[in-house]
Amino acid sequence: MTTYAERPWVALLNDAQRGPVSPADTLVHALREVVTHTPDHTALAYFDGRLSYREVDELSDSVAGHLAAHGLERGDRVAILLQNSPHFVLALLGAWKAGATVVPVNPMYKSGEVRHVLHDGDVRALVCADRAWESYLRETAADSPVRIVLTACELDLQTRNDARVLGFERLPVAEGTDDLVAVARRGHKAPEGRDLGPSDIALISYTSGTSGTPKGATNTHGNIMYNAERQRTGLGLPEVPVYFAMAPLFHITGMVCQLAACLNSSGTLVLAYRFEAGVVLDAFAEHRPAYTVGPSTAFMALAAHPAVTPDHFSSFVIISSGGAPLPPALVEKFRAGFGPYIRNGYGLTECTAPCASVPPGREAPVDPVSGTLAVGVPGPDTVVRIVDDQGQEVPFGEQGEILVRGPQVVPGYWRRPEATAETFPDGELRTGDIGFMDSDGWLYVVDRKKDMINASGFKVWPREVEDVLYTHPAVREAAVVGIPDGYRGETVKAYISLRPGAEEDPDELAAYCKERLAAYKYPREVEILPDLPKTASGKILRRELRSRSQQTR
Repeated sequence: MTTYAERPWVALLNDAQRGPVSPADTLVHALREVVTHTPDHTALAYFDGRLSYREVDELSDSVAGHLAAHGLERGDRVAILLQNSPHFVLALLGAWKAGATVVPVNPMYKSGEVRHVLHDGDVRALVCADRAWESYLRETAADSPVRIVLTACELDLQTRNDARVLGFERLPVAEGTDDLVAVARRGHKAPEGRDLGPSDIALISYTSGTSGTPKGATNTHGNIMYNAERQRTGLGLPEVPVYFAMAPLFHITGMVCQLAACLNSSGTLVLAYRFEAGVVLDAFAEHRPAYTVGPSTAFMALAAHPAVTPDHFSSFVIISSGGAPLPPALVEKFRAGFGPYIRNGYGLTECTAPCASVPPGREAPVDPVSGTLAVGVPGPDTVVRIVDDQGQEVPFGEQGEILVRGPQVVPGYWRRPEATAETFPDGELRTGDIGFMDSDGWLYVVDRKKDMINASGFKVWPREVEDVLYTHPAVREAAVVGIPDGYRGETVKAYISLRPGAEEDPDELAAYCKERLAAYKYPREVEILPDLPKTASGKILRRELRSRSQQTR
C-alpha cells in the first residue's frame, strides 16, 4: 500500500519541477547577482516610473546606511506598513542589508492591531505612509519600542497620479521622521559585516495561525529562497519574466510568489499600489505580464469589470490563485470568458506561501463526491500527511487534518515556545485545515477545522455550500457560516453579493442549494450584501459575518 512518505505526487511533476534546487542564501544575494550581469534591466515598474536593478541596489544601500547610522543593530526588527509600491521594496531590501528582520504589517490594521505588533515584535524602526503616520501611527508608536521612523509618499517614483488609487495629497515631512525616498537618494553606503544567511529570520509575519491572538511566524531567508527558487525553476516562465503584483507584498503570497520569485528570476515586477480592477486591467494591457497570483475574489472582480476583454489576459503564461478558496465554477467561467486556466495553490504563512500547487501542464481534478477542486500537489521535497484526531495517518481519500513538513516550513513563532511546540511538533506544521489526498497525490482542502458547522450532529463544511452557490449565475461572492439555532444547535447561513445587474430573491438562492445538497447542508437563511468583508489579501472574513449574525439576531 502506498504511503504519504512515498510521495506519490512526485510522478505528476516534470523533470524541472522535481529536480534539486540550490537557491541563493538570501534575496539580497540574488539581487547582487542580477546587478553584476544585467544592472540596467528594469526591476520595478510603477505606473510610468521605472527603477533598474542598479538603482534598486543603490537606493536600498542608502536606506540600510541610514538605518545603521541611526542606531539599528543587526537582528533588530523593522516594521513596514505600506501598499504595493517601490517604497516597500526599497525599505525591505534596506532593512535586510542593515542586518535586520522585517515585520510586514497590513496597512488596513487599526491602531490596536498595529500596537500589538510593535510591542510583541519589539520593533525598533517603522516605515509607513506619511498619511498613516499623521492619522494614527504617530500616537500608536508613541509608547512603543520604535525609535526610527521613515515615512513615504507613494506619489513619488511615478508621475501619472492615477486618481483611482493615488487620489491623495503629499504631506510635509513630519518632525522626528525622515522621508524614505530622500534618504534613499542620499547615497549612504550599506553597513559592512551584516550579511544574513539562510537560517537567519527574514520576516516575522503576524498571523492568527490556527487560532487566537496574532502570532509572528518566523520565516527564514532559507524558507523564502527555497520557494522563490522552486517558482523560478518550475513555472516555465520566459527567461526574463514580467510579474504583476496583484497580491499585497506585505502578505506572504505576494512577498514570496511575486517579489522574491521575480527578483530571483531577474524579472520585472509591476506594482500598482493596491487592487482596483480597472487599474489592474490597464496594467495588464500596458506591461503584458507573464505571471500573477491573487485570491479568487480578485479574479471575480476582474471578470465583472465592464471593460474587461480576453486580450487583457493574452500575455499570461501562468495565472495562479492563492490566499482564498477557489471555486471550480469560477475556474471554468474564467476560462470560457477569457482564456486562461487559473491554477490553484495552497499554503500558509507558516509554510512561507505555497506547499502545494497545480503544476504547469496539468489541471486540477474535482472530487466527484464533494465537488471540491484540488489545490495541487506538494513539491518533491515536501511531505503532506493527513491525520485523524489521534494523530494517526488516515488512508488516501479519507478526511483529516493536513500536516506539512518541508524546507519552506518556518521554525516556529516569535517568542512563543508553547505555541511553537503545539503547532510544529518535531518541526511538522499542523495546519488546522481539514482535507484529504487521493492516491495519485492530489491534495484537497475541505475547510478550516474551526469553521465546521455542527447542524443537529451533522458536519457541514462551508466550502461545499459556497461551491454550490458559485455555480449560480447571479452570485458574485459567497460565504457560509454557522449561526446559533435553538433546535439544531447550529444552522447554515449564507451571505451573498450579486453580479452587476443581477437580481435574485434570497429564498430562491436557498432553494437552489436545497436542490443540490443534503437537507442538513443547505442554508436556512440567505442575506444579500453589496460586498462581503475581506482581508487586504482578498480572503472573505467569515468571522466578521458570524459576528454580524450575532448582532442582528
